[in-house]
Amino acid sequence: QVHVVESGGGLVQAGGSLRLSCEATGKIFNIYTMAWYRQAPGKQRELVASITNEGATDYGDSVKGRFTISRDNAESTGFLQMNSLKPEDTAVYLCNVDYLGMWGQRMSDWGQGTQVTVTL
Repeated sequence: QVHVVESGGGLVQAGGSLRLSCEATGKIFNIYTMAWYRQAPGKQRELVASITNEGATDYGDSVKGRFTISRDNAESTGFLQMNSLKPEDTAVYLCNVDYLGMWGQRMSDWGQGTQVTVTL
């Protein structure tokens, strides 16, 4: 069984910063892609950022230039550095891990999410 746990969310004023962490533990042979999504009330879930095991990154248009995704492969941990936060960044941020299980199966798991609230 694989567990994905996010941390680092909280309440911050506009213009501030937060750093989210995503830790994947369990029977994982290799993690391919780690990605952050967010979901605000009444809105569809949207991709914030993703990073492959080779370090290739992709960002949603609304966060380019403000957010940075990174990962520590040795620790199976991903990070999302969020700068210049805006009230519209308020959402639950969820981590998705795309990995190869110990028995050769390709899997994808989600964490429970961490709340980010940005006030004026």
